[in-house]
Amino acid sequence: MEGLFDHVGHFGRFQAYIYFASAFQAISCGIHYLASVFIAVTPKFFCRPPGNASLILFHNDSFSEFREVWDLWTSPNDYLIVQQEDGDIWELQHCSRFKRANNVDLMYKSDGNKTLFSCTDGFHYDLTNLDSSIVTDWDLVCDHEWFAKLVQPTFMLGVLIGAVFFGDIADRVGRRPIMWITSSCQFLFGVAVAFTFDYYSFIIVRFFLATVSSGYLVVVFVYVTEYIGIKARTWASMHIHAFFAVGVMIVALVGYLVRTWWIYQIILSVTTLPFLLCCWMLPETPFWLHSQGKYKEVEKVIAIMEKWNRVKSPCKLSEICTVEETKRDHAEDVKVSKNHNVFDLFHNCSFARRTISVWLIWFTGSLGYYVFALNSVNLGGNEYLNLFLTGAVEIPSYIVCCLGMDNLGRRNTLAPFLLLSTVICGVIMLIPEENSTVIIIMNMAGKFSIGTAFGLIYLYTAELYPTVVRSLAVGSGSMMCRLGSVVAPFCVYLKDIWIFMPQLLVGIMALITGILTLMLPETLGKPLMNTMEEAGKMLRKAENKRKPLAEANGVAMEKLDSATIDAPDV
Repeated sequence: MEGLFDHVGHFGRFQAYIYFASAFQAISCGIHYLASVFIAVTPKFFCRPPGNASLILFHNDSFSEFREVWDLWTSPNDYLIVQQEDGDIWELQHCSRFKRANNVDLMYKSDGNKTLFSCTDGFHYDLTNLDSSIVTDWDLVCDHEWFAKLVQPTFMLGVLIGAVFFGDIADRVGRRPIMWITSSCQFLFGVAVAFTFDYYSFIIVRFFLATVSSGYLVVVFVYVTEYIGIKARTWASMHIHAFFAVGVMIVALVGYLVRTWWIYQIILSVTTLPFLLCCWMLPETPFWLHSQGKYKEVEKVIAIMEKWNRVKSPCKLSEICTVEETKRDHAEDVKVSKNHNVFDLFHNCSFARRTISVWLIWFTGSLGYYVFALNSVNLGGNEYLNLFLTGAVEIPSYIVCCLGMDNLGRRNTLAPFLLLSTVICGVIMLIPEENSTVIIIMNMAGKFSIGTAFGLIYLYTAELYPTVVRSLAVGSGSMMCRLGSVVAPFCVYLKDIWIFMPQLLVGIMALITGILTLMLPETLGKPLMNTMEEAGKMLRKAENKRKPLAEANGVAMEKLDSATIDAPDV
């Protein structure tokens, strides 16, 4: 089937339409994946007193309104002294409040008797930079702090399930129906999140939003890969992730302009609408139709591509694939497509080693990607600018990656960037904490490096597996990737134990996977495989190439041992 692109063009007008229409929706995926950075933001807060305050003390300063205190409130150990209109004096802390027995002397520090009260009247929040978030609306602080911290991991759990579920279904029913369903549901669930009435409904709706967003991102990558020829496949596949990065930048921009979380959510979800107007016109991929034996439909798609790309000499499917090849591929594909599952990725030792290595690379890429992204808002400075830069830095990283993949190969680009991520993590750990500017710069460098590896693995996985299990391979890899994204927020929370603990974990995983990557085969310039038989032949060729080298190394070692034994004692 790869011969089709030599006939109709590797990236003609038709493929350009398919590509940009499909890739546009990846912006929404980037938006929803990181929207919680500002939806669940926790501002400064303290326990609310039971009545109206007439005078507020903070250290040596006095104030008449709570909003005047926030610029001075820098430590979680700080507290306020409030004298109410009825004369009562309250000591307000983050998660508790004390009523002083002495109502006469208004002093910041007092050794007199105090009565402890819980924060039954709610909390005062610093609304300088926002009007509301789910934290301020539902008081997700103190004993409920972990509810806010679970927002991102539960979303990524939905992403994990959606990746493997829709990846498998897309191999069975086709790429196009899944793109229709997931894109429509992405808009509906995205808007529905803004109208949830409590924390639990919010989590449930966002979970479903995560599954369809993940399903679309997995399937659209396979979809465009099967429509674009080898000559343009590298650049096109990498720039799918550039659209995702644009979504991250939009999150930062909209978060800066809109400070009410549910309005912010609606505006972000509206970006899905343009795609819904044209997604119904997208045809099924010829690769999937061919694997299902639907040859007449393949020829219809070829005819459409010829018309759009202005090919003057039409051809039939039989001129691209021989009859014997078509029948053999169909017999194999139909057999596997009816029974394939995740175990097909482990059907022999060579495939098992490949799958385990690929899964670990997916996990590490996602772990590093989200650790650097989520941690960017905690680095100091302007949190909106930091997140915007983490998205912007991905775009040049993909350009550099494309140049490397086309000139050095997939494996020889992926491994160095993973190892470079290890070095950058080590450098960050050596920088003094007070040098926040240098830490931010190195964090962006780490995002650049790990983002390159994270983007490359999508294409590399698609090229390592045949058509009948390609979506399943990408989907299962994406499942491991989402497992990494579920773990990533908890890694960021480990900075409370040691500020550089997230970088240490990412650096260790990047080192391990960088070494494993060197053992995978190179796919640069090789056609996409259609059947499991073709994949097996590719594995055998790779093993045959390694055998002479191993035998040569063995002979050399034997000669060295012999020379050592025969050498006279000194």
